[in-house]
Parts: sequence; structure tokens; C-alpha cells
Amino acid sequence: MASIRRQVVTDARPAEVWDVLRDWAAVHERLAPGFVADSRRDGSARIVTFASGVVLREEILGCDQQLRRLAWSIVDGPYTHHNGAAEVLPEDDGRARFVWTTDLRPDWLAQATANAMDRGLAAIKQTLEAQQQRLDPSSTAERGGT
Repeated sequence: MASIRRQVVTDARPAEVWDVLRDWAAVHERLAPGFVADSRRDGSARIVTFASGVVLREEILGCDQQLRRLAWSIVDGPYTHHNGAAEVLPEDDGRARFVWTTDLRPDWLAQATANAMDRGLAAIKQTLEAQQQRLDPSSTAERGGT
């Protein structure tokens, strides 16, 4: 089984990042617009349409408020096994670390999945930092940003 872990530090605050992540049916609007084109709730799942046109059903396995962790499994598509999780961790300077982990089979899908995760993380970072800037215009300047 392949395991992929990607992470990014964002200028957004952990509580605000968690508020966005836990709103799991609005991933296309609040977390990764441009990477995800649409998402709709279907019971305990979300049907996700990616910008590439791929549509996948993701069963939500858990949303842990205390750990700030969301876990899901893609239950259709090319995978024989897929578990994904994203969590929000605080940095010492008040910023948030967004960690995305995926375990999958078959292994040959690992590179394509990692590439997609990299594109997704870039969209997530851009979205979270733009939202943070709207909430607190001085936050980026205070942390040495431009």
C-alpha cells in the first residue's frame, strides 16, 4: 500500500483553517476552489467534481473537533483502497500547518495521486491565505509577508 503525506504552512490561523476544513460539503467554495469544481452532500458522503472533470464519491469517516482532523475514503473510482485525512496543526508563531495524508491501493496510482495532492495543496494555501487576508488585513504584514 502506498502512503503519501503532504503538508503546507499557511498564514491563516488554525481555528479559521479548521472552520473551513470541517465544512466538508463546501470544499469547492471554502477550501480548494479551482482544484475542486463542485461538491454536494449525499448522506454521510460528498460527491466531489474536480476541475479535471473527475467525479468521486468520498465517504466521510470522521470529523474530530478536538484533533482538528477530517478523514474520508474514496469508495469508487480507480482505487481498490483509499483513506484520506487532513488535519490542522498550530505552528509556534500562530500560523497553521495543513497536513494531508492518503493511503491507497493499487500502488501504481501513487504518483498521479501525489501530483493531484500537490495541486490541491497549492489551491488550499492560496484560498486560506486570501481568506485570512480578508479577515485580518494586517496578519500577513505582521508575519513578514508582502
